[in-house]
Amino acid sequence: MRFGLDLAPQMRVYGAFFIYSLALGGLYPRIGDLQLAMGVREGALGLALTGGGIGTMISLTFASPVLDRLGYRRTLTLGIILLGMIIATASFATGPAMLFGILFFMGLTIGAIEVVANVEADRTEHLVGRRIMNRCHAFWSFGFFSAGMIGAFAKQAGVSPQLHLLGMVPIIAVGVVLMLGRMTPAAARLHAASQAKAPRFAVPSFDIMALVALSLSAMFLEGAGADWSVIFMRDIFAAAPFVNGLAFAVGALAQALARFFADGYIERFGPVAVARTLILTLGAGAVIITTASHPYIALFGFALAGLGTSAIFPLAMSAAAQRTDRPAAINVAALAQLSFVAFLIGPPLLGFVAEHYGLRMAFGICLPLVVLSWFSIGSLRPKAADD
Repeated sequence: MRFGLDLAPQMRVYGAFFIYSLALGGLYPRIGDLQLAMGVREGALGLALTGGGIGTMISLTFASPVLDRLGYRRTLTLGIILLGMIIATASFATGPAMLFGILFFMGLTIGAIEVVANVEADRTEHLVGRRIMNRCHAFWSFGFFSAGMIGAFAKQAGVSPQLHLLGMVPIIAVGVVLMLGRMTPAAARLHAASQAKAPRFAVPSFDIMALVALSLSAMFLEGAGADWSVIFMRDIFAAAPFVNGLAFAVGALAQALARFFADGYIERFGPVAVARTLILTLGAGAVIITTASHPYIALFGFALAGLGTSAIFPLAMSAAAQRTDRPAAINVAALAQLSFVAFLIGPPLLGFVAEHYGLRMAFGICLPLVVLSWFSIGSLRPKAADD
């Protein structure tokens, strides 16, 4: 007998994205506390944070056969609970090497959940007959916002990272049971078997490289906000613990709201116009963060950055899938793998810059990438279409 709520298929997928990000997001408001507990500088912390990216890359590349045998429902239910437990374990890390190792296993779990959650969203989209992918990722951002707010309150109340993250595990487990306990995975799409299977490492074409250039600013700034925003507020402004945590939360909330309504704006104005607006917004956010003279001005910058990063990568993924030079699966794989390099090199690069040139400059280095993205917007246009 299965326990859980009786939900519509799309609501169950929304719930999966929310609980998954609630589990994952608990770590980021407490990264600054872990840094102080370990007694390390930003460079060493940045290297430790790459453990998650490396684990995720390996899992995304090699996990699919294992997931097919394990089953999608079991992967989601057990994987999300395991993720919460691994993150709670990370709060006990005593040095960068130990944190790297724990985050590596976190990354392996993230990769498995990412594959299953996004495939299930695609299948459910086909089942219900309307687009839900951007809204799924909106619920993911809402989960990050909720995790950020919980972390902000825990920091302000003086709750240790260990007690905070251990306390999240039963909450996550209950959420998994309620949302996914009665889950029946959607059937595979009938055309899936006839599509070309993407290789493990897909060689990018020139068009895909242009889409990577378009995505880099959003991916770097999103990663910088997740990894360094709380530390930025602490070190630059000596802000109260709750305000430090808000830097992470407001970016996630702005991103969530933008993703929730993104499909309507894309259908109305087109991907090129939406991308222009988002790139200008994230550029303004990066400038404000870099130059802010007051913590609440910086919070406004983080909100703009969250809004600006919301839909650029999904737009790039859609454009890659619509290219006709090669099968869609190969183009999508090439874009995903190259773009993920930003998550691998981002934390150590930003940590090195922060340690030697200051945290403001760590966000400032995103500005040249914003310029690169602006001049790459044309990559979103269909080959024979007018703007």
